Amino acid sequence: MTKTTSASWLKSRWHLFKESYLFYSFRTDLVAMTSMAIFVLFVGSAILAPLISPYDPYDLASLDIMDSEIPPAWSEEGEDRFLLGTDAQGRDMLSSIFYGMRTSLLIGLCAVALQATLGIVFGLLAGYLGGRIDSFLMRSADVQLSFSTMMVAIVLLAIFQAAFGTERYNDMAILMLVMVIGIAEWPQYARTVRASVLAEQEKEYVDAARVLGYPTHRIMFRHILPNTLSPVMVISTVQVANAIMSEAALSFLGLGMPVTQPSLGSLISSGFEYIWSGSWWITVIPGVVLIILVLVINLLGDWLRDVLNPKLYKG
Repeated sequence: MTKTTSASWLKSRWHLFKESYLFYSFRTDLVAMTSMAIFVLFVGSAILAPLISPYDPYDLASLDIMDSEIPPAWSEEGEDRFLLGTDAQGRDMLSSIFYGMRTSLLIGLCAVALQATLGIVFGLLAGYLGGRIDSFLMRSADVQLSFSTMMVAIVLLAIFQAAFGTERYNDMAILMLVMVIGIAEWPQYARTVRASVLAEQEKEYVDAARVLGYPTHRIMFRHILPNTLSPVMVISTVQVANAIMSEAALSFLGLGMPVTQPSLGSLISSGFEYIWSGSWWITVIPGVVLIILVLVINLLGDWLRDVLNPKLYKG
């Protein structure tokens, strides 16, 4: 494809997107636009953390214990060089929050990618193949749903921490959190995809693909799957928020990210013991950031659910 052809294709695609109901709904919904702007700001801050952070919270050599528990700059005892104050180790809170959002978003997005992959594959297999495979996968999902995600995560992470040791576990904390949160939540996707597949496989385009002799995996992944993605997209927005909250809760309990690797949860946890001594900003400010982040993701999920609901379509 030449550059001219590629540019023309992108231009036509952009024109179709601007004329779509999705874009129209977005630009006429103030809540959706505001939520998206805040979310993009947070994601941009997380990605550009090494460039925009005033200090590097990972550089232990640059920390000065004399800078510990300095209030935010707007307080009487605050200093201009620390806009949001410092924590008990003397780390700049603004820099720690930028890096903490980076870690929390990374864990949330990767965990959702894992649970979506597992759930979509299992849901397609259960809905399309049926029989014993359907019974086995759905009963497995029912058993897993009978346990709370947090309970499963706490038990598994405690076992991993005891098995690997604290130091080695800290090095593997991100991978462990992604795996545990991701594996614990796949039934949400599997049940939704299975229901969509049961409805789609009775339609004429699936019968036509079978008559043409297409293999099962092609029918499932190239024909049925694209028509089941609308509910998956809605679930994903909610699950990203849930995964970020799960990471924060686990880090607060000491089973998530260590204090030396900032995440929003570990920042809240590290400052909780100082909140009654007057150093409220160490816990409160990361907590507010976490609440806003989860709120805007949920608001975007609500908007996307309404747009993708055919009953609400007014185009």
